[in-house]
Amino acid sequence: MCISESRHAPYLRESLESPDIGIGLCGWIIVGLSILLMLATLPLSIWMCIKIVKEYERAIIFRLGRILRGRAKGPGLFFILPCTDNFINVDMRTITFDIPPQEVLTKDSVTVSVDGVVYYRVQNATLAVANITNADAATRLLAQTTLRNVLGTKNLAEILSDREEIAHSMQTTLDDATDDWGIKVERVEIKDVKLPQQLQRAMAAEAEASREARAKVIAAEGEMNASRALKEASLVIAESPSGLQLRYLQTLNTIAAEKNSTIIFPLPMDMMQAFMKRD
Repeated sequence: MCISESRHAPYLRESLESPDIGIGLCGWIIVGLSILLMLATLPLSIWMCIKIVKEYERAIIFRLGRILRGRAKGPGLFFILPCTDNFINVDMRTITFDIPPQEVLTKDSVTVSVDGVVYYRVQNATLAVANITNADAATRLLAQTTLRNVLGTKNLAEILSDREEIAHSMQTTLDDATDDWGIKVERVEIKDVKLPQQLQRAMAAEAEASREARAKVIAAEGEMNASRALKEASLVIAESPSGLQLRYLQTLNTIAAEKNSTIIFPLPMDMMQAFMKRD
C-alpha cells in the first residue's frame, strides 16, 4: 500500500497543481447561473466576489468542491463567484515549534531526555491543503518520532558531541517525509540533553579523577626536571669552589631582603671545610 502511494505521489502532485478533470455539464450550468446572479445584483455582488490576501498568504479556491485550475492566488486581489466558490488562506511564513522533551534509550542503553526546535514553512499551498488535514500537527508529531528514531541509533558520546550531525540528519529525514505535504523543513536544532542525576555524578567523579591523575603526572615530571637541574648545578659548583661561596652570599642577600627580622650569623666557609675534612 505504501509503495503504491509513493509511486502515485508525483501524479497526484501534478493533478493538484493543474487539474484536467472538468466539473461536468451540471457544474457548468450552476456556474452560469452564479454568473447571472452576480450580474443581476451588481454593484452589490462585487463586494462578495472580490477578495484580498496578504503578502505572506496564498488562497486556494474551490469551485464546486474542486481545486480551481492554476496556482494558488495571491498576494493581492482575486475574484470568486458567489455560491459556487470558496477559498482557504494558507500562511507561507516560516513557523517554529519546540519538540517536547523525549525520553530516549541510546544505543549504549543510557536513558536521556532530549528536546529541540524545528523551523519549517509551506512551500506548496495546494499540496498543504489537499494532501493532509493538518500539516502543522502532522509535522509536530513527525518531528517527535524522528527525534526518537535518530537518537536511538546513537550512543551517549555521539549525542553529546555530534549535535550538528544529528540535527542535519533530522532535517533531511523530515524534509523528505513532508515533501508530499508541500512542507519545507528549513532547520532543526537540538536544544538540550538532560542526563540522569546518578550519571551526572558518575561522570563528574570520573572527570575529577582524570584531572587529579593528570595533575600528579605533571607534578612528577616537574620534580624529575627539578632534580636534573639540581644535579647539573651541583656539578657546576663542584668544579668551582668559589661558586659555592657566591651562592652562599646570594642566599644571605635573599633572606635579608624578605625577612628583615631574622638574625643570621654567617660562618666562614673555611671553618666548614675543616669540619668536613675531620668527618
